[in-house]
Amino acid sequence: MTKQPLTLYLAAPRGFCAGVDRAIKIVEMALEKWGAPVFVRHEIVHNKFVVDGLRDKGAVFVETLDECPDDRPVIFSAHGVPKAVPAAAAKREMVYVDATCPLVSKVHIEAQRHADNGLQMIMIGHEGHPETVGTMGQLPEGEVLLVETVEDVATVAVRDPAKLAFVTQTTLSVDDTIDIVAALQTRFPSIVGPHKEDICYATTNRQEAVKAMAPKCDAMLVVGAPNSSNSKRLVEVGARAGCNYAQLVQRATDIDWRALDGITSMGITAGASAPEVLINEVIDAFRNRYDVTVEMVETAVENVEFKVPRVLRETA
Repeated sequence: MTKQPLTLYLAAPRGFCAGVDRAIKIVEMALEKWGAPVFVRHEIVHNKFVVDGLRDKGAVFVETLDECPDDRPVIFSAHGVPKAVPAAAAKREMVYVDATCPLVSKVHIEAQRHADNGLQMIMIGHEGHPETVGTMGQLPEGEVLLVETVEDVATVAVRDPAKLAFVTQTTLSVDDTIDIVAALQTRFPSIVGPHKEDICYATTNRQEAVKAMAPKCDAMLVVGAPNSSNSKRLVEVGARAGCNYAQLVQRATDIDWRALDGITSMGITAGASAPEVLINEVIDAFRNRYDVTVEMVETAVENVEFKVPRVLRETA
């Protein structure tokens, strides 16, 4: 039986970013240096395949510091943690390594600087997301107010409208955030923003590639985890940019082939915590069913690299 022809558009950039790469490397190097088990507070990055792979090597994933013994190293996830967490680890004299993405740490430093200047913070982010929890936890309770939507801006109760600054989660939709920032600036004309936008280069680049790819595609798949903020945003961006069918899949086994019946063009991208091996698995699944022609849709070239902490670069 002859296979139907299918043009498969592959977004670039896609998949791993420098912060995710660094965080995974930190766990692997910690296991090499100290042996198993090494404890990791929260999933190091939001991807089951990555987490399962590290668990097989001896990483133990926990949600609180209380679950970690004093005598084993603990790593804080790429999303960042509230200030109270390293303080508690230091009090217990634990060995800890902070795998917070440097671009998230930049937001933490920014929030602290504004607070030191007497400004109350407004954070644009998703309630309960570990990055939001970590950033809000840099300052005392009540010093950071969360807004998720333009509607939230109208009702947020601030201490002094003339003494405000805002920061954002690094993995938001660029377009949604522009609207929320505009609403904040309209309601609070003197609000201070970041020198350089907080949404990270990888989030922005992946969304731009999807915007370029979506109008060419009958359908689009984003390889990523359901708890990955940046992956979910890619699905939304694809749908908004004109792709009728945009779905999130963790693996090739999640593809709903019936929904793709009759397509002639397919877009594929991946969130910043999805490894290339899973993207290739999805491409191979299409090759098995269709006569595939792959076309790259490249909108940026990334060459960012972040160093791992010194404690891991020093030999034991």
